[in-house]
Amino acid sequence: MITLGTLILLFVAYQLWGTNLAEARAQDALRKEFKIIPGEIDPSKALPPSPEGEAVAVLKMPRIDIEKVVVEGVGVSELKEGPGHYPGTPLPGQPGNSAIAGHRTTYGAPFNQMDKMQVGDPIMVTTKQGAFEYRVKELKVVSPRQVEVLDETPDNRLTITTCHPRYSLSQRLVLVADLKGEAAAPTPESKRVEVKPAEEDLSGDPSARGPAILWGLAAGAVWLAAYLLGRRWRKWPSYAIGVMPFFVLLFLFFENFARLLPANY
Repeated sequence: MITLGTLILLFVAYQLWGTNLAEARAQDALRKEFKIIPGEIDPSKALPPSPEGEAVAVLKMPRIDIEKVVVEGVGVSELKEGPGHYPGTPLPGQPGNSAIAGHRTTYGAPFNQMDKMQVGDPIMVTTKQGAFEYRVKELKVVSPRQVEVLDETPDNRLTITTCHPRYSLSQRLVLVADLKGEAAAPTPESKRVEVKPAEEDLSGDPSARGPAILWGLAAGAVWLAAYLLGRRWRKWPSYAIGVMPFFVLLFLFFENFARLLPANY
């Protein structure tokens, strides 16, 4: 029971802090991928639809000291890399309601402090069409079923959604900001993805089941080997030899086990 309790506490620590390492690695890779050549920036040129997981923008929110690369898609895997752009909504800077979602407390927690944003605060977004500035218009808390906040609008706005309150899925915190200046050319219309009111956070990635089992068994095998070696040789030197590979394998187990869980928080 002590061992099981320790593993649960370690997993909680991984969720709150260890996931930040995975997100940081993903953000580093996305920054290298998202390169803008100044001479190629053209707001009047329409961009083709982006595949899910591709870097599409850089989002800056100075008041809460956030600068994150935004990926296309709001699925479990995409949101673990950073904020995600809702497919089917305009890209930031384009006409209409551009929508972005992100985590509140795990995987880099990009929107952890979003409740501290104030009306009039600037939000800067850079895409391959140029740099655009938004000003916060309102912050509101809604039910997860109020997906109409993502509906098309006659004005040019940015809508950012995250979970509320922290560590809970019970509500959504929504930030709405108005675009200042001219909008860029719209992306040719693509199929709008239907956003489900409650189910969007309730499904994990079943493909992670096999890797989670394998890494879990490997971590258990290292722990058992260190234990048996300690009984035959010396206890603490045996544990010292096994502790590093055990925690590496445990981290990989936690990464895959977390993929089985809801997108959450």
